[in-house]
Amino acid sequence: MKKTAPSIVPLIRGLFGLSFLVFVLTLFVGALVISQWSLSDSSTPDQELVKKTAETKLPDTRLIKEEGIWTAPAWNTVALEPNAGQIEYGKELIAHTAEYLGPEGKVLRISNGMNCQNCHLEAGTLPLGNNYGAVASTYPKIRGRSGLSEGIPKRINDCFERSLNGQGLDPESEEMKAMVAYMQWLGKEVPKGSKLPGVGIYEIPLLDRAADPVQGKSVYERQCASCHGTEGLGLKTPAGTAYLYPPLWGPASYNQGAGLYRLSRFAGYVKANMPLGATYKRPLLSDEEAWDLAAYVNSMERPSKELSGDWPDISKKPMDHPFGPYSDPFSEKQHKYGPFQPILAAKNENK
Repeated sequence: MKKTAPSIVPLIRGLFGLSFLVFVLTLFVGALVISQWSLSDSSTPDQELVKKTAETKLPDTRLIKEEGIWTAPAWNTVALEPNAGQIEYGKELIAHTAEYLGPEGKVLRISNGMNCQNCHLEAGTLPLGNNYGAVASTYPKIRGRSGLSEGIPKRINDCFERSLNGQGLDPESEEMKAMVAYMQWLGKEVPKGSKLPGVGIYEIPLLDRAADPVQGKSVYERQCASCHGTEGLGLKTPAGTAYLYPPLWGPASYNQGAGLYRLSRFAGYVKANMPLGATYKRPLLSDEEAWDLAAYVNSMERPSKELSGDWPDISKKPMDHPFGPYSDPFSEKQHKYGPFQPILAAKNENK
């Protein structure tokens, strides 16, 4: 019987299948290698960017160092004080002045509808937010504006008569005693005669030119009008009895005797706190913008005040007090807008 030759078809099929498998594996491995190479190549710039960012020291924009900065006592410790209720009422009056003492106040009607907190941020506790950190440690003291020794009640009433364009409180009233108690509590840990970093308002560097209201108007429109209004009249709370964002000029704003009517005070205040979102750690305005903004806001109409009794010794008037007479030859305009270096130089020569 003749033997049949073995069929080569299965062998060919097996070789073809093996070749196909090798081809697929080659494609897979090649794709994997290309993918890894691509990922490695694309991640290199990111890794380099992260490395460079870590090595690059970002500019420190803080207006003051954190060391030794004044901070308010923890509010939850008030309950330990023997006059806790009085302190709590004092804070309430600072935060919601209009509710108690505004045009429709439930205690008295003696002020313009602004709250003390509109200018003394976070009830006078914010570093460089016009806080009360140095009140207890520096009062009573002789003030050049009156030429007299003043205690805390007199200073508070100055604010009512100037910043709130109203009338002063009875020094013996419950409200006055409460506000004094609150301010004394805030500064209870500050040594007498001391002013720690972060108290009051930022001392902004002087410009080498006069502050410009025209440029300031542009700053206002970009940075401030969305909160304070295009007409500077502020934004009231839904109840309409206080201000969420205070008026910066007009009949309900501070008058010409207020501290913020001095450009250096206004400029330093907004530099550390404005516009919304700015802090002393991350200011949003340049020094030039802050000065020009101050010039614009304080060039607008606002209530007037009789100031003939201020600064009995005219040589003690601040460089930016905008009303004469002066002990130097510079004009009211220069005393208001600057440049201030010549005024300071003349003052130093006469010391």
